[in-house]
Amino acid sequence: MLTVGMAGQWAGTLVISAPPFLIPYLHLSQGVSLVSAGALASAPAMGTMLTLVAWGLVVDRYGERRAMLAGLSLVTLGAVGTTMVSSLGPLALWFFVCGVGVASTNAASGRLVVGWFPAHRRGLAMGIRQTALPLGVGSAALIIPNTVAAAGLRTACIVVATAALAATLAALFIVDPPRPPRPAPGAATRAANPYRQDAVLLRIHLASALLVIPQYAVWTFLLLWLVDIHGWSVAAASILVGATHALSAAGRIAAGWWSDRLGSRLRPLRWIAVTAALVMVVLGVAQSSPVGIALAVLATVVTVSDNGLAFTAVAERAGAYWSGRAFGLQNTGQYLTAAAVPPVLGAVVTHAGYGWAFGGVAVFAALAVALLPRDAPSPQGRSTLT
Repeated sequence: MLTVGMAGQWAGTLVISAPPFLIPYLHLSQGVSLVSAGALASAPAMGTMLTLVAWGLVVDRYGERRAMLAGLSLVTLGAVGTTMVSSLGPLALWFFVCGVGVASTNAASGRLVVGWFPAHRRGLAMGIRQTALPLGVGSAALIIPNTVAAAGLRTACIVVATAALAATLAALFIVDPPRPPRPAPGAATRAANPYRQDAVLLRIHLASALLVIPQYAVWTFLLLWLVDIHGWSVAAASILVGATHALSAAGRIAAGWWSDRLGSRLRPLRWIAVTAALVMVVLGVAQSSPVGIALAVLATVVTVSDNGLAFTAVAERAGAYWSGRAFGLQNTGQYLTAAAVPPVLGAVVTHAGYGWAFGGVAVFAALAVALLPRDAPSPQGRSTLT
């Protein structure tokens, strides 16, 4: 189930990560402005953001298998649609549809992992599952810019559609994890709402949304920055970007293992947020020097390492019949900020340069440190979901 969940998340991530890696082709070869190209890059994130809570409700009520099958089928439909258009507007619309479908995998594949693994192994398992995101981005970094340069936009979109179809077929093997009996309707059900207990979940949601900003700053502009500022070829830059995302995957596994050893998700999450703020400041200062490349690799690893920890903390706090919606709210905040990053930072890069774009986002990581709650015991019955 971990493998199948990862396959769905990997393919969905590859699909919605394709537009950012079209930016060098669109901007440098086709003359599209960075703001317009950034808007295309935001289209799938907007589709995902608007439907995450709805997909979470589907997962809570109908199970992981149905949700992922329906969502990945929609991703395949959108990906096939991208192969039939060439202008920016329709392309953005089809990638928006892909984003709507990918939203299903965020809640469903996360619930698969949390539902099938016990608490003392859950951090590591979720860390492994979360590697699907940087691996998906890394795959897109290797495949998309090189394919579009060698064979054109349509061929790159066909590759994306093939990955989506393969993941949809893999979802047929999903088995929903067991759940405790559903609470009877009434006051007890209302009392089980984790958002009525305290502000812990909301604070994790807000901090996670802020931590996405430095992550997407590096994800979106690293390839273009290597080509534009350091004079790398697209092929060489894409290899480095792919390698950094492989390292990021290892970082997520290590963070999950670390949290299991500590018996805490929030303490390592706080330390990673502090490190992210420091690294982004230094990268902003040194981005035009050779050492800036090493710092960018480090920033890529650090800024994605927190995600699995936050996901696991949310699931453990929310419980079996609220985790889908809690995942939806968690990701809605993340995608809301992620959707704003490419066009806003595209404007910052255009008018102020990469240093301000990279260094300026450190303030959001610092704010996340202040927002993160201290370790608190989960309400009774929420530490284990099955």
